[in-house]
Amino acid sequence: MLVEIICYSVSFYFDVFLSLLSFSFLIAGRKIIVDTYGGWGAHGGGAFSGKDYSKVDRSAAYAARWVAKSLVKNGLCRRVLVQLSYAIGISEPLSIYLDSYGTSKVGDKELLRIVKKNFDLRPGVIVKDLDLRFPRYLETAVYGHFGRPEFPWEKFRKLTL
Repeated sequence: MLVEIICYSVSFYFDVFLSLLSFSFLIAGRKIIVDTYGGWGAHGGGAFSGKDYSKVDRSAAYAARWVAKSLVKNGLCRRVLVQLSYAIGISEPLSIYLDSYGTSKVGDKELLRIVKKNFDLRPGVIVKDLDLRFPRYLETAVYGHFGRPEFPWEKFRKLTL
């Protein structure tokens, strides 16, 4: 699942300074591939570690996972890439793109219609629906952000067709 976001950059010298002090783990963005799919799935470049729920880097990636799991668990496809694009100051996603790699029973356009009908992907609603204000971020720092059933984004939603 891919989440495209507006990226922030850190000063090169500040980054090197912190790395030399062995504090590079304090800067967001150090574990972007490890935190997601280990290079198997697409990734938009946004990091999770070091960011709170208000950043779409993290919250929209969780939502994309939730959408993908829901589509698969409801039997609509066997595999799917969910891409969400956001811009600062605009509450709705700029785009929602789905690619089921030819595994959809209904076609990707129909999957998109189903997603729009069943999920409100505005950042504030994602925070509410996935209970992201609840402090579970320590748990995500160990063994990654995905694959554990206790996380809300790992539970699928029964979809209305």
